[in-house]
Amino acid sequence: MDKATVLLLAQYNEQVNRQMNAQLAELEPVQWKQALGGYYPSIESLCNHIYIADFIWLKRFTGLRNFSYSQDPLFQGDLTLSDTAFTSRTEYLKKRPVLDSLISSFAGELSDRDLSSDLVYRNSRGQEFTKAFGGLVLHMFNHQTHHRGMISLYLDQLGIQNDFSNLFHLV
Repeated sequence: MDKATVLLLAQYNEQVNRQMNAQLAELEPVQWKQALGGYYPSIESLCNHIYIADFIWLKRFTGLRNFSYSQDPLFQGDLTLSDTAFTSRTEYLKKRPVLDSLISSFAGELSDRDLSSDLVYRNSRGQEFTKAFGGLVLHMFNHQTHHRGMISLYLDQLGIQNDFSNLFHLV
């Protein structure tokens, strides 16, 4: 893992979330909450899961060193995977770009030394792990892409054309 790749992934994340959220803003309220059959049954629940997972990873990453993004008031609180990060689609559409901007700030702060380091952290069950920091950063971005793919499928099920999954526009 190198910094150029992380910067590309952060740019991709920000761009495709902006595209996806423009489509989500157009959904009918029932479509935002509609159960569509997956483990995270609705677009709302998927957006909540992605948001919270990104938040948790960014908080964990501060275990490596003090990154400036972590000074944002957002990180003064905590979120768990069982929490609800927003109470409405409108709130989500306001909060997601802020978190994406912080992810981009994080990517900009990284050094090759950071990416080649190990991170010791605890998961949500309190189990301790030591993992390659660069691999964990890649995991965060891969997790986002995986779940955006699920949102894409849900939009397909709703008959809404979408295409916000392509990285090749940035390379």
